[in-house]
Amino acid sequence: MSILKIIPWFSLTLVLLSYSPLGWVISETKPPWFVWLLVVVAILLLLASLTTPWSKIAEYHSILFKSNFRSFGVTVFAAFLFFMMIAWFRVFLDTLLILSATILAKIDFQASDCKKGLGFWFTSFFALSGLTAGALFNRLI
Repeated sequence: MSILKIIPWFSLTLVLLSYSPLGWVISETKPPWFVWLLVVVAILLLLASLTTPWSKIAEYHSILFKSNFRSFGVTVFAAFLFFMMIAWFRVFLDTLLILSATILAKIDFQASDCKKGLGFWFTSFFALSGLTAGALFNRLI
């Protein structure tokens, strides 16, 4: 089967379109170059975490809740994140859109029996292309 037939183009288009406003918003603030580098690294870490097997996530989960002090810290951090979600609901919705589009692309790659690496690289390319397109559109318009 041709690789062009097994790639979920619709999901990747949604990834491209969901990362474009992020590039636009970041570009409006005219940040230094290292902020762009941090955003790219954060995107790649998000995509890599979505391709991590559940056994690794369970391993990290057991490390976080090994002691009562760590459990308390995670609970306080979760409460803080919930407060931030309520306080910045618009930012939360944009983040949720990005996460949803990325997860949809991951599910579509799994359903089409693609290798994890291929799905990661295609999703990374489209996510970073969307980020770049949003920044370029902001500069040009």
